[in-house]
Amino acid sequence: MKKIVPLSLLALLGFPMIASAQAVSPEAAIASIDMIWVMIAAFLVFFMHAGFAMVESGFTRSKNALNILMKNFMTISIASVLYFLVGYGIMFGTSGGGFIGTDGFMLTGHEDQIGFFVFQAVFAATCATIISGAVAERMKLGAYLLLTLMMTGLIYPIVGHWVWGGGWLAELGFVDFAGSTVVHMTGAAGALATVMFLGPRLGKYTGKTVNVIQGHNIPLGALGVFILWFGWFGFNGGSTLAADPSLVPSVIAATLLSASGGVIASAFYSQIKFGQIDASLTLNGALAGLVGITAGAADISAVGAIATGLIAGVILIEAIQLFDRVFKIDDPVGAIAVHGICGAWGTIAVGLFATNGGLFYGGGGELLFIQTAGIVAVAVWTMAATSISIFAIKRTIGIRVSRQEEIAGLDFYEHGSSAYESSGSIFNENTPQTVDADFGVGLLNRLNTIDNQHKKTVH
Repeated sequence: MKKIVPLSLLALLGFPMIASAQAVSPEAAIASIDMIWVMIAAFLVFFMHAGFAMVESGFTRSKNALNILMKNFMTISIASVLYFLVGYGIMFGTSGGGFIGTDGFMLTGHEDQIGFFVFQAVFAATCATIISGAVAERMKLGAYLLLTLMMTGLIYPIVGHWVWGGGWLAELGFVDFAGSTVVHMTGAAGALATVMFLGPRLGKYTGKTVNVIQGHNIPLGALGVFILWFGWFGFNGGSTLAADPSLVPSVIAATLLSASGGVIASAFYSQIKFGQIDASLTLNGALAGLVGITAGAADISAVGAIATGLIAGVILIEAIQLFDRVFKIDDPVGAIAVHGICGAWGTIAVGLFATNGGLFYGGGGELLFIQTAGIVAVAVWTMAATSISIFAIKRTIGIRVSRQEEIAGLDFYEHGSSAYESSGSIFNENTPQTVDADFGVGLLNRLNTIDNQHKKTVH
């Protein structure tokens, strides 16, 4: 009897829900399932920002870890609000000549698309945070945040409109399923323009010698890569915008296979090139494969995905060497090579491996030409717009911290604290033992002094 009463109550309470479910049309049920899938994918993409934070902080020095964490938190927050205010409208509003959206700001007239907005907002933040790693350890936080405003409010949404908002590249037939170019190459092009203005970290180059500045926590970076890999299943899989059982599994399979190919290729190629398997390059190899398959995850077969990842892993190592040793472009985490060069490769790979229209599948060179033209157009726009933005910021508030501040660490200078207080990371590497108390930890001292003076006044 004790068991019958609770079961009866549950049956009575559940009856209205059962009756309601029976009244729901198949179309409404499918729409609900699709929205749930897209929201789960949005959560996964949001979680990728934890991965970016771990990769960036692990691959750089401990004295800048707190600054990197703050940049990543501020990026997702600023991007979400700004994309709501203007970015979504520029990207998906009514097209003005195929170049820019002209309405839909603050979702006006698009209120029923708020779920789609959430998914796209976390994409916008992903594009902006790519710059964070490339400029790590020497850029002013305020300057970075101003650049984030430009990237998420204007530069990225315009690219998105060209490709995903019905703009001129979409009309040409440009294919970028989940953003090898729209998200990753745009972020990397912005990063390249910024780093060219910013210059390398102190001590990175001595004449023709390239000095290694070791990251402080490679296991933390590896955790970040695993998080990014996990989140990428939502990044690519959610771009189906529907829980399509015929498409989602193949997209996720392509994502898995390309990333695996990137790891294998970068590991073995580093063994051949350097005599040892390089850990940091192999970790970045996973990201190279992920970025590479993002454009064609819905259009490339499983075999094509493996080939895309294998080639991306080799391209990555050569690109990092080229930027670091030839062009003297200091990128602490390899973001420009991973997201830029491998993003361009992934976009071109569609023109080669797409089962419908790819060169290797009898489609001729038309799609390949369109893909290449799109890459050039996005790179030119992004680098030009970013360069103008950075020039303006440099002439007003400046973009780089002082020599003393860089030596002390941005945690010390920008936040008055340290990510690893017990490690003594404020005074490490080449940090001088006498640092101006007007900044950094001096902030803590001033707060304590003010608090103590207040107590004396009260008593």
